[in-house]
Amino acid sequence: MGTISCVSNFIFLSKNSIFKKPIPIFQSFNFSSSSLQVSASSTSGKAMVGENDLLIVGPGVLGRLVAEKWREEHPGCQIYGQTVTTDHHNELISLGINPFLKETKTDQKFPYVIFCAPPSKTPDYAGDIRLAASSWNGEGSFVFTSSSAPYDCNDNGPCDEDTPTVPIGRSPRTDTLLKAEKVVLEFDGCVVRGAHFYWLHKGTVDARPDHILNLIHYEDAASLSVSILKKKLRGRIFLGCDNHPLSRQEVMDLVDKSGKFDKKFQGFTGTSDPLGKKLNNSNTRKELGWEPKYPSFAHFLGVSE
Repeated sequence: MGTISCVSNFIFLSKNSIFKKPIPIFQSFNFSSSSLQVSASSTSGKAMVGENDLLIVGPGVLGRLVAEKWREEHPGCQIYGQTVTTDHHNELISLGINPFLKETKTDQKFPYVIFCAPPSKTPDYAGDIRLAASSWNGEGSFVFTSSSAPYDCNDNGPCDEDTPTVPIGRSPRTDTLLKAEKVVLEFDGCVVRGAHFYWLHKGTVDARPDHILNLIHYEDAASLSVSILKKKLRGRIFLGCDNHPLSRQEVMDLVDKSGKFDKKFQGFTGTSDPLGKKLNNSNTRKELGWEPKYPSFAHFLGVSE
């Protein structure tokens, strides 16, 4: 039997992979030597922070695209990336992102902070967000990329920014996200709840084909996040999606129709698992003046729906 895997809390499409973990290609930037001057045991010797400098907590696929788009808007800025290991520091440096470990002690504060790390990497997600918020100087914007899971809708029905959320205690997963969002709002930061997408591998999947999925391209998710950062808004919740929800079966039918992928998905076998929700972020688009580069999954694949 094949498998379904969820990439992260805020899930997007990548041109380079439909059946595997997305690995986008990024433009390289000149690395500046004025990196964060701190150590694990000292808070002395900190660098000057510019008015457009950005801290990315969890500079993975989304975070790196945010960095790329932010630098396009602010060519002279410094971008920092907080990580839990040094595994990808060389990659981050090559992209012009100054990396440092989460355990690094510093009293450095930044005008712009975005938290992109998933909850799977930590036992205290809300605590990590509180730590990130303490690195914000309150002048620009603090943004947390969350999930659409907290919306209380699981019957394939409509869902927008004003849909009520599930109560605390419904599930450990939504509890984690709601508690994290609460911390962000306490600090007057903004939350962007994102669409989910499942990467399907060859074989059959024990899930119902009529479950509704919501999609957004990685580039669009990054541009939406940057739009929120630039607005310097306070205490708001936004929604990221392409406004073209599809069932699992419709997604795979479009993949087959495109003829662009060698692997053949055989089908879904589930009948009783939960349904999804049909996200619509028209309010977010209107307030931010934002539109996606890729308006639908079919457009991304270059086929008609």
